[in-house]
Amino acid sequence: MRAGVYWRWRRRTMLGRTMLGHTMLGLALLLTLAVCLPVCSPLWAQRRRDPLNPLEIDQLRDAMLDPDQRLKLYVKFSRDRMIKLEQMRSDPKTTERARQTHDMLEDFLAVYDELNDNIDMYVSRKDDIRKPLKLIIEADTEFQAKLRAIKNSANTNVDEAKQYEFLLTDALDTVDSSADDHRKTVAEVEAYMKRKKKN
Repeated sequence: MRAGVYWRWRRRTMLGRTMLGHTMLGLALLLTLAVCLPVCSPLWAQRRRDPLNPLEIDQLRDAMLDPDQRLKLYVKFSRDRMIKLEQMRSDPKTTERARQTHDMLEDFLAVYDELNDNIDMYVSRKDDIRKPLKLIIEADTEFQAKLRAIKNSANTNVDEAKQYEFLLTDALDTVDSSADDHRKTVAEVEAYMKRKKKN
């Protein structure tokens, strides 16, 4: 009998400890969330920021059915971001140059990626995008030169460059590989337009 009482007491004690452990774990998780959410929310909001302004979004929406115009707009918006980046970096009054370089590179890359997504969409639809592709290939050469100029800039200190080095490398790699893809796409478009003409 005493043994039965002992084991019931032991089971209750163990159960109590387990429940206490779960409660403490739950509190720890809640505390972690309470600490992380205020820090993560602005970062999440920042990452979700649209690189295009409302006017640009309206222009793209209006050009949805016109591949030539839409792709030209993406080239223009990519170029605008590159020009702003160059102006900011050459302005002696600029503060937080490294952070601004990082953010502007991020915006350029986001718009340029959307340009590539649109090229893929029009190619899959077998649209004739030969004219805008020529402009895009010219822009690729321009973007490559400007990104390399930033990378090789003599007036950049090492600590500053580290803050955007990864993003700059990513932008260069993306433009380099895209330039090759765009040249191949011209041949692909030429081929399906010839087939279309024959049919």
